[in-house]
Amino acid sequence: MTDTVKAPSVLLTDAAIDKVAQLLAVEEQDLVLRVAVLPGGCSGMRYELFFDDHEHAGDMVTTFGDVRVVIDEVSAAFLEGATIDFVDTISQQGFTIDNPNASCSCSCGDSCE
Repeated sequence: MTDTVKAPSVLLTDAAIDKVAQLLAVEEQDLVLRVAVLPGGCSGMRYELFFDDHEHAGDMVTTFGDVRVVIDEVSAAFLEGATIDFVDTISQQGFTIDNPNASCSCSCGDSCE
């Protein structure tokens, strides 16, 4: 493991924590949830959530129960104060990000600006 910094920048709802824990239980290796903001998408930036098998120097780490969330330094600035939720309804299923820093978003739900 590399040097990490505790990052209170994002919040996971109980539903998101439960879903990530369920998905991690299926994996046969020690993984973290990496949250990133990358160039692209229809609004200029896009969110990515994926499992990663390592941490990088400077990553910010927050632990929610058994779930470790890792965010790189650049993405952390975009995600400060964001809430990640998991929705499972008849019309929508998946992770959502409510980001107070996004000046606009698009209908795909994966992009931000």
